[in-house]
Amino acid sequence: MATPAAASALRKTPLNAVHREMGAKMVDFGGWDMPVEYSGLIAEHMAVRTAVGIFDVSHMGDIQLRGPESLAAVQHISMNDASKLQVGQAHYSAMLYPQGTFVDDIIVHKLSDNDYLIVINAGTREKDYNWVRTNVQKFHCHASDYSDYYTQLAIQGPRAAETLQKLTNVDLSTIKNYWFKWGTVCGLPNTMIARTGYTGEDGFEIYIPSDEPTSRRVWNEVLEAGKEFGILPCGLGARNTLRLESAMSLYGHEISDTINVWEAGLDRFVKMEKGPFVGSEALAHIQAAGGPAKKLIGLEMIERGIARDGYRVLDENNTPIGEVTSGSPAPFLKKNIALAYVPREFAVLDRELAVEIRNTPVKARVVPTPFYRRPRKPSPQ
Repeated sequence: MATPAAASALRKTPLNAVHREMGAKMVDFGGWDMPVEYSGLIAEHMAVRTAVGIFDVSHMGDIQLRGPESLAAVQHISMNDASKLQVGQAHYSAMLYPQGTFVDDIIVHKLSDNDYLIVINAGTREKDYNWVRTNVQKFHCHASDYSDYYTQLAIQGPRAAETLQKLTNVDLSTIKNYWFKWGTVCGLPNTMIARTGYTGEDGFEIYIPSDEPTSRRVWNEVLEAGKEFGILPCGLGARNTLRLESAMSLYGHEISDTINVWEAGLDRFVKMEKGPFVGSEALAHIQAAGGPAKKLIGLEMIERGIARDGYRVLDENNTPIGEVTSGSPAPFLKKNIALAYVPREFAVLDRELAVEIRNTPVKARVVPTPFYRRPRKPSPQ
């Protein structure tokens, strides 16, 4: 438990007082004082899967690259192909070290032909910003840390669009997945509305001024707009179980500075054909050598037991072969699931392995990921 002195040293989002007034359970998350749950993890998880939830994600970082060579800079520091982005479009990518391992995973937004916004993880803000500045020095562009300029709210779930539509003049149906528009939200002009999220559900992330009164007002207006749908404020606990059901990677777990892109199974976001970028040479060598030695797999527990982060994965002879990177009960699926790294010869669907829980092997099965995929809306007749 954090001491009062330690707690006071934690960073706080502009909504910190609101979370405490709402009775949220607060935790130290990467140096931030953040809500882990309000009404309970399962209730919050289920609200997002079946209706709508709101998250304060203002701890996330924002780096802006602006200038005539900003595209060349983005291409150099990230693995996806930003030249394919149109203005108003975003994509998932990652920044890599020369050895092909992760600096961080990111979302790149194209604001204009010479202007890009890169959203980074909270616990890696300073490291990421310093790495970006170092690696774009040879380009005619300027890197700016805008992390503290925004309060970022995520409105997620099948009723997210109906909730947010009450508060904006933008027709949300015209924003496709991983696109964004600018409009008025809660009376605030020039608000960025992005159809992105980290839950596996439909939803939006909005970027508003970071002052406390504005942040509080918008948070409360979203809660009021979603009341008829059963909206709940949601904490980091539900955010983690939602992203795990959807098999979305988390820095420090599935991706890190010791894990490379091929191991992480993020091949579809790597565009080697675009030309050299930081880490591409190492990735090419790994490919040429026959691919990664280990792979990320999905596990579903067959026997009773919860696979927790860091637990050992065992083969049929109960020999340790790997480690769980993320594991928990899946509230919507009503199963116990996990992501884990194992040697690639064990990454075979339906293969039976085990997870060591309290010194006891508990049977598990290799299953496809994502564990959960949101239902597609039926096409208009």
